[in-house]
Amino acid sequence: MFAALGDETRLRIVARLCRGGPASISRLTESANVTRQAVTKHLRALEDAGLVRSGRAGRERIWQLQPRRLAQVRRYLDQISEQWDGTLQRLRAFVETEEP
Repeated sequence: MFAALGDETRLRIVARLCRGGPASISRLTESANVTRQAVTKHLRALEDAGLVRSGRAGRERIWQLQPRRLAQVRRYLDQISEQWDGTLQRLRAFVETEEP
């Protein structure tokens, strides 16, 4: 999941889907500086990670975010953030109590 989000282009696609809702490859390619083929490849990586899914609307494939999966990412990042906050607080307390 994080490997999929670690790519700048994929992260931009996710951000675009967050802002604008479901979109076709054509619409996603308009705002990207990559080819339609590259956007398709990135969407497949995001789909494999469970972050997006697609469905047909006529002749087009429409891509949308998977909110549950993004919520999992958020919870995991919140846990990591809390752990770092605690670690930094302990480090600060240790540094402040040590005499020079």
